[in-house]
Amino acid sequence: MIKVSIIGSGNVAQHLIAAFLKSEAVTLLQVFARNSQSVSHLVPENRITSDISELKTADLYIIAVSDDAIPEVSKQLNFTNKLVVHTSGSSGMDVLDPKNRKGVFYPLQTFSKDKAVDFTEIPLCLEAENETDYTLLETVAAALSDKVYRIDSAQRQSLHVAAVFSCNFVNYLYQIGDEICHENNIPFEILFPLIRETADKIKKLPPKAAQTGPAIRRDQKTIERHLNFLQNNPERIKLYQLLTESIQKNNV
Repeated sequence: MIKVSIIGSGNVAQHLIAAFLKSEAVTLLQVFARNSQSVSHLVPENRITSDISELKTADLYIIAVSDDAIPEVSKQLNFTNKLVVHTSGSSGMDVLDPKNRKGVFYPLQTFSKDKAVDFTEIPLCLEAENETDYTLLETVAAALSDKVYRIDSAQRQSLHVAAVFSCNFVNYLYQIGDEICHENNIPFEILFPLIRETADKIKKLPPKAAQTGPAIRRDQKTIERHLNFLQNNPERIKLYQLLTESIQKNNV
């Protein structure tokens, strides 16, 4: 059975730990966490180490830490010629120390510690320096997810930017919508059916074809009423105008 060790204890690491513990094809050998208590609710104490030099021999080491920490963590590993991968969407393989074989195991999803996810539905984007290592990564990925993709570093960079627009920026707009509802004594959940339909629609239509609203209709009277409503919040006005102009410019 393939033995995997996870290096890290944040959101991504914890979701990977939970997924590997459910797998019958891959063994979670060990977890490195500077604070062992951060993962003790997931993993037995005998499989956690806070000393990186105590990592046991595994077939695959997954570094699931912040992007800035990846180079230093990979340098601290006291073994060579092992397969070491990171989980970053925006970093190339070259950030990993060359003493080990390099790869990427990038789960394309937004993770929060208190929100469970169905890992079988999460796209896993893989990259490796050679076919043998890629095959191993593919086997490990298939043990967790039904959606496995070969994505190189250049593609992954563009994918990560697309994900920021499609997820992080959209979620920030949800935040603004939530705030406007709260400020006006309206329950935010009244928007949930609209949000669901918007997300479902793009499964059948290209987003450009699915665009609706006053901007695409060039309904200037409604736009002016909205801007007037937002007059006490210059930041929201600026964002509303920027998005409206962008929609109109890209839908001529």
